Amino acid sequence: MMEAVKLSDVMAPAFKEVHRAVKHGKYTHFWLKGGRGSTKSSYISLEIILSIMRDGTAGNYTNAIVLRRYGVTIRESVYEQMAWAINALKVNDYWCHGVSPMQFVYIPTGQKVIFRGVDDATKIKSVKVSNGYIKYIWYEEANEFECPEKIRSINQSVMRGGKQFAAFYSYNPPKAARNWVNQYVSVERPDTLVHHSTYLDVPPEWLGEQFISEAEQLKATKPEAYAHEYLGEVTGTGGEVFNNVILRKITNDELGAFDRICRGIDWGYGPDPFVYVALHYDKKRGRILIYHEFYKFRAKFEEIAHEIKAENKLYEPVTAESAEPRSNDELRDRGIHIVAAKKGPGSIEHGISWLQNLTEIVIDPARCPETAREFTGYELERDREGNFKSGFPDKDNHTIDAVRYACERYSKGETFSFT
Repeated sequence: MMEAVKLSDVMAPAFKEVHRAVKHGKYTHFWLKGGRGSTKSSYISLEIILSIMRDGTAGNYTNAIVLRRYGVTIRESVYEQMAWAINALKVNDYWCHGVSPMQFVYIPTGQKVIFRGVDDATKIKSVKVSNGYIKYIWYEEANEFECPEKIRSINQSVMRGGKQFAAFYSYNPPKAARNWVNQYVSVERPDTLVHHSTYLDVPPEWLGEQFISEAEQLKATKPEAYAHEYLGEVTGTGGEVFNNVILRKITNDELGAFDRICRGIDWGYGPDPFVYVALHYDKKRGRILIYHEFYKFRAKFEEIAHEIKAENKLYEPVTAESAEPRSNDELRDRGIHIVAAKKGPGSIEHGISWLQNLTEIVIDPARCPETAREFTGYELERDREGNFKSGFPDKDNHTIDAVRYACERYSKGETFSFT
């Protein structure tokens, strides 16, 4: 029954890698992003139907839940999308469906695809299936969910009773780099596959001449809108402070060659975190490479000193925020070579401007996730009329301040003395 249709006839070739990974249980989380017409939602609906039928044939009674942020959007979107997948695979005779409750049922085994809106997340906790467990989870328009914590809470409620799960998250990337979903997928995780697709990966005849024509028209007249809408690129809002950030892995070979290390501290108390960063200043290429961070709320002096000594084994200087002299003395008493930042009038603007003019700010997002989040998400604020305010915002910039302090002597034309 599952061979009635060739997958290549209904599934875009760009998703072969994802399909194999799901089939072999290689990952738990699949973040599928892209622009209009990339057929990512079509792929997920096909994958869920195929997987449930395959599992049922093998005696594994798995089920699926399809989620949207607002329940009112389900009937005309994911419900119809799942009906399309069943029809495209020509397995209509094996499935029945209803809208009260809204679900599809695989007739031979009773396995289900159920649908829920997350207007009230507590309702998800009561979701139960009578046969097997919920293995497949689909968050359509994942960027509409408020934050990763909301999704994590739902997963904790749903991912029970089985050994293996596959959660799909489909969305068009928002413009702003600071949006939580753009920042979340920038960090590599061993249980997660991030996949990007566009309409260019899809056979043109599937989309039709009119779709292609409109895409090409927008490309010619408004290339930035085209890049965002059709290519799924994070084009930015225009208020980004740092347009020179590169997120990538910093290799051990690179680390071994670093010879101009800078370290900085930004003190945080109460609602603010303590931050310690270490980076290399590549003066020849005019760039910095940030490879280490310690970011913690309510960190104690002993813990801080231990973390710094573990990274800074040669007792090299650390430039710390000068507004906390007692805290700096606490670290000096614990054997840390603290140098107070000079700061002064205009030092914030000067330091940020210096960072902006570097050719690159390279950040390893796996080693420094909070630094990556703050640098990519740091934007100018807008007034009530929507115009950008002058000056740099003083919030969510703790790692940025630590990096400014670390680079202070270079940004002011000085060099470190290691004596």
